[in-house]
Amino acid sequence: MEFLSSCASSSSSSSPHFAFFNLHHQNSLTSRATVKNWHSQLQLLQWNSSAVGIGRSTSLSTDGRERIWSCNCGPRRALSLPQLRSSHSHMSSGFDLISLNCQYVFKWRRYPVNFRRIRSSMEKFRQRFSVQVARVMVCVMLVVSVSSTFGDTSSWALTEENLLFLEAWRTIDRAYIDKTFNGQSWFRYRENALRNEPMNTREETYTAIKKMLATLDDPFTRFLEPEKFKSLQSGTQGALTGVGLSIGYRTIADGPGGLVVISAAPGGPAERAGISSGDVILAIDDTTTESMGIYDAAERLQGSEGSSVQLTIQSGPSVKHLDLVREKVALNPVKSRICELPGSGNDSSKIGYIKLTSFTQKASGAVKEAIDSLRSNSVNAFVLDLRDNSGGLFPEGVEIAKIWLDKGVIVYICDSRGVRDIYDSDGSNTIAASEPLAVLVNKGTASASEILAGALKDNKRAMLFGEPTYGKGKIQSVFKLSDGSGLAVTVARYETPAHIDIDKVGVIPDGPLPASFPKDGDGFCSCFEDPASVCNINRVQLFSR
Repeated sequence: MEFLSSCASSSSSSSPHFAFFNLHHQNSLTSRATVKNWHSQLQLLQWNSSAVGIGRSTSLSTDGRERIWSCNCGPRRALSLPQLRSSHSHMSSGFDLISLNCQYVFKWRRYPVNFRRIRSSMEKFRQRFSVQVARVMVCVMLVVSVSSTFGDTSSWALTEENLLFLEAWRTIDRAYIDKTFNGQSWFRYRENALRNEPMNTREETYTAIKKMLATLDDPFTRFLEPEKFKSLQSGTQGALTGVGLSIGYRTIADGPGGLVVISAAPGGPAERAGISSGDVILAIDDTTTESMGIYDAAERLQGSEGSSVQLTIQSGPSVKHLDLVREKVALNPVKSRICELPGSGNDSSKIGYIKLTSFTQKASGAVKEAIDSLRSNSVNAFVLDLRDNSGGLFPEGVEIAKIWLDKGVIVYICDSRGVRDIYDSDGSNTIAASEPLAVLVNKGTASASEILAGALKDNKRAMLFGEPTYGKGKIQSVFKLSDGSGLAVTVARYETPAHIDIDKVGVIPDGPLPASFPKDGDGFCSCFEDPASVCNINRVQLFSR
C-alpha cells in the first residue's frame, strides 16, 4: 500500500512537509517515510493517531498495493514506533486498509519531492501509459485478424502428409501461369483442403493433390507418382518402353471423342503396325478413350517390355483392332542423309536432309553433328524435317533455333500480364546461318518443334512446307517433390517472333507438300531426285521465296 501525505507542521513553521509511505503486503512489511521541509531540515514526522486522516484512495494496482492520497499529521514533531503500532487499529477498523503487526519492520527513506510535481508527473504517466496500452491492444487485434485471415494451419501440428500437400500447393502457387487459378481463391482452397481432405496415408495425399490440380481445368498440369516421374525423365533422356506413340487431344475439326495420334516413332511397334499421324485411338484394352486424358492414355500405353496392349484404331473410315507388344523404343532424335540432284561436275547439287524426331537432352548436339557431317560432304542446302515431332524439352528447341539463326528473337514467353521473357539468338552458337533452309511440318508437329518452326519462319530464315502444325502454345515445366513424385505445370504460353499465339491454331506453312509425300529420308531423296515422280518437288520451289 502506498500513500502520500501532506502534513502541516507546528505553528512555528508554516512550510508544508511531505511524507511518502510504502507499505508492501509481504511477510515482512516495510514502510519508508521521509519528511522534508522547505528549509531542507530533515525531521522525523510525528504521527498522532487521534489526528490521522486518510483521504480518498484510488484503485488497487497490479502489484496488490493501494494508493491513498492526502494524510494530515499531528502537531508534535516526534513519531515513535509504539505510536505507529497503536495507530494501526484505528487505520484498520476505520478504513479496512491493512493490519499492522508487531513483527513489521519500519525503515525510513528520504523522498525530497514536491507533491504537485509528483501528482502532475503521475497524471502524465497515466495518460501516456493509457496510449501505449491502446497501441498494444490494436497490435494484438491486428495480429489476431491476420492470423485468422491466413488460417489456423499453425494451430495444429502438420503431419508429413500435410507437408507434402503444401509442397505441391506452393509449387502451383509460384509457377502456374494463371494467377487467378481458374477463378478461385488459392489460399482458401489450401485451408479448406487441410481441414477437410483426408491425408492419413500417401495414397490419400496423392488423391488430394490430384483433386487440387483438377480445379485448374488444365489437362497439361498434372501429378506424377514416383514411377511415372522416373518414366517421364527416361523419355526426355532418349529411351522409353511402350509402343512408340505420341498422342494428343482431338480438335473440333477431327470430330468428337477419342485421342489423335500425333506421331509414331520410326521403327517402333505402332509404326510397324501401320499406325500413322492423324489416326484416332478409340480404345485401349477395351477402355474407351472418349473422356480419357492424354496422360492417362500414355500410362496405359507404356508398360513392361514384352507385355501386350490392345488398341482400337480409326484410320479414315475404317476401324481396326491391333495387338501390339511393348518394347524399349530408342528415341534417337536425329537422322540424316545426303540427297544429290542429277547433274554433272559443278552443276550437281547436294542437299543435306535432317530428320529431327524429338527434343531430348542430346537433340541440339546431335543436330550440330549432323550439320558438320553433311558439310564435310559438300552439301550446299539443308532440309529440316519436323513432321510428327511432338516436342520435348523447351530449352533444346531454343538451342536448335540458335544453330540456324544469326540474330533475332526466337520466342516470347508470356503470362496473364503479357510478355515476361524473351529468348533470342546473339550469333554465338550459330553454325548454319547462310545456307538455304527448308522446314517440313504437319499436324504432328507440336510444342517445342512449333517454337523452332515459328522462329525460323518469322525471322525469314526458312521456308515452311506441309500442313498447319498441331497448335500447342503452352509451356510446361516439371518439378520434383520431396518424396520422388513430381508435377508437370503449365508455366507460360508463348508467341512467335511475329507475336502470333499459335495455341489451338498452329504455325501456318508457306506452301503445301505434294500428296503422299514420304516421311523418311530415303523416300524424300527419291522424290527430290526423280523429276518424273508424282511427289517431286524441285530445288527452286523448296528454297525460293
